[in-house]
Amino acid sequence: MNAVRHDWTREEIRDLFNRPLLDLVFEAAAVHRNYHNPHEVQWSTLVSVKTGGCPEDCSYCSQSARYDTPVDRTPLMSTEEVLEAARIAKANGSTRLCMGAAWRQPRPGKDWEQVLDMVRQVNAMGMESCVTLGMLTEEQAQQLAEAGLTNYNHNIDTSPEFYGKIISTRKFEDRIRTIENVQKAGIGVCSGGIIGLGESTEDRVGFIHTLATLAKHPDSVPINALVSVEGTPLGDRPPVESFEFIRMIAVARITMPASNVRLSAGRLTLTEEAQAMCFLAGANSIFTGETLLTTENPGFDQDQSLLKKLGLKNQPLHAVELELCKD
Repeated sequence: MNAVRHDWTREEIRDLFNRPLLDLVFEAAAVHRNYHNPHEVQWSTLVSVKTGGCPEDCSYCSQSARYDTPVDRTPLMSTEEVLEAARIAKANGSTRLCMGAAWRQPRPGKDWEQVLDMVRQVNAMGMESCVTLGMLTEEQAQQLAEAGLTNYNHNIDTSPEFYGKIISTRKFEDRIRTIENVQKAGIGVCSGGIIGLGESTEDRVGFIHTLATLAKHPDSVPINALVSVEGTPLGDRPPVESFEFIRMIAVARITMPASNVRLSAGRLTLTEEAQAMCFLAGANSIFTGETLLTTENPGFDQDQSLLKKLGLKNQPLHAVELELCKD
C-alpha cells in the first residue's frame, strides 16, 4: 500500500501533472482501491444558510457585495428551514449536510449562536455536520467543536503565488491559519480549490503541494471547476476541459490517498463518461442536490441514475466515520 506522505516536493507533483493521462489514472485507481471501497461514493448536500452580501472580493464569487450579480441577498435561514433541507437530503441518501454562510468571519451574537444550534440539531438527526463561514479564530473553532461539528470547509482556492490575483481582501496565510485553528480543535477539515480561474499548471502544482504537505491532510478535498457567473470579474472565463478535471482528481488521489476526494462545482459541464473517469481516478465523494450555494448542480435522481449505471452505491454513514479515523 502506498504510504500517506506529507513530504511531497513540487517536482514530484509536477511530474504527476506531466504524466500521460491514462497512466496517471491507472496509478490513481490503484491507490484509490488500496485506501477506499471503490464501489461506494459519499454524498454531501450543501445549503446556503445565508446568501450574498459578503464583503470579500473573491473574483469568482456571485455572493460578493462588490459585484452586480443575479444573486439576491438573504438573511440567515431559520433552524427549522435548515432541518427541513437536512431531512430531504438524508432521505435522498446524503450523509452530510454542509451549511454555508456568506461571511468574512462570524461575529459573536444571535446569528453565531443560531449556527451552533443548527450544528447540534443536524447531528441529532444522525447526519454529519459541516459549515463554511469564512475565517475562524481558535475560540470560534473550539465552540464549533463543542457543538459537535464534524467538518469545517475552508478552501485554499489556488496556489499561494496566484492567490493574490483572485482575492485581495485576505491573504493566503489567513486561509492556512483557519485550517490550523480547525485542526487544533479536533474538527475534520474539508479543503480544496478551484481550477479554471486562469491559473497555470504550475499554480495547480502549488495548490496540490500546499494541501499534500500539511501536517494532516484534509479529510475531504473538494475539486471545483469554475462556474462563471455574470457580473463577476471571471464571468467570461471558458469552461474547464473534462480531461483537466480528471487529471486534478487523479493527482489529488495519489498525493492524499486517505482523503475523500470530492467532485464539486462544475459537474454539470461533465458528461456521464467524464464523471465515470473521475470516479475511476479516485473521486469518492460528491455534492448532490440541485444547487451548490448559488450555482446549478445535478439533482438527487440524476446522481442516483448515474451511480446505478456505474455499479456504485451511496456510502453509509458508518463508513464515513471510519474514513475520518485514517491518516
